[in-house]
Amino acid sequence: AFQGSKPRRDCSRASVFLLHTMASKLSSMPFLTDKNNPVGYCVQGAIEFGMDSRRLIQRCTKPDAKEFKKIAVACAIGFCIMGFIGYTVKLVFIPINNIIVGGQ
Repeated sequence: AFQGSKPRRDCSRASVFLLHTMASKLSSMPFLTDKNNPVGYCVQGAIEFGMDSRRLIQRCTKPDAKEFKKIAVACAIGFCIMGFIGYTVKLVFIPINNIIVGGQ
């Protein structure tokens, strides 16, 4: 959840310079920017993935104690529910398996 009071990181000059440098190198080789070319498809996919990942990392914030506790409790409840379901299924299918196999 986004907390309005938390500061956001801005793009650093080095990363902007790196993006401009990469863009100029890619424009000199048009097959790398063409998505119809298999190599260009992979290169453009990697570039889009990198830009999306960078955007995500800049947007993410560290959860506070209350939010962390809420997430931890939700995960613990989920583990308990899944464990109970697995135990119940195992408990029900042991006698059924013995009937099918013909336990003596």
